[in-house]
Amino acid sequence: MSATPPPLPERAARRGRIIAVACAAFAFGMVGAAYASVPLYELFCQVTGYGGTTQRAEGESSRVADRSIVVRFDGNVSPGLPWRFGPNEREITVKLGETRQTSFHVRNDSDRPVTAQATYNVTPDAAGLYFNKIACFCFDNQTLQPGEEIDMPVVFYVDPDIVESEELRNGRAITLSYTFFPQDGGPEPVAAAPEGGATGAPSDNL
Repeated sequence: MSATPPPLPERAARRGRIIAVACAAFAFGMVGAAYASVPLYELFCQVTGYGGTTQRAEGESSRVADRSIVVRFDGNVSPGLPWRFGPNEREITVKLGETRQTSFHVRNDSDRPVTAQATYNVTPDAAGLYFNKIACFCFDNQTLQPGEEIDMPVVFYVDPDIVESEELRNGRAITLSYTFFPQDGGPEPVAAAPEGGATGAPSDNL
């Protein structure tokens, strides 16, 4: 004789428990994926240069090519940050593989200490894969006292392999752009204009 199936309310309750466990597992999985997605995305950008993400280099390039390229620099501050910020050199011409240093100047125009952090990108986006920074102030909190001003160095080189890129081999210029954002969570003062009046990076195609 076949076993008598459990009553309908019991079966419904069991099904409900199974669905609840499955939903909870799915939710935990999505939360874990969300936490993992940020470092994975950063790693993806770092490896591929996606979105103009530059590369990090531990030292100088092992080779220098005869070909040169123009590197332009751009500095901006976000609304609410009372800083003046801009490059000390608007552009320099470098040989591919040549290690060069430049700097950006920043001043806190407010009457209180302000902490900010810079993000960056390279244009054209594809050039990020070949732009190597040895030293940089980006992604480190910078705190300036009232009226304080400093120069912040950037040390970099452009990989000679850029000439092997179909998209970039005939390029003439790369633009490295930084934007500072406030990090101290204080009240938003009136925004300061970028030093020198620059508000955006040149749009030259590489």
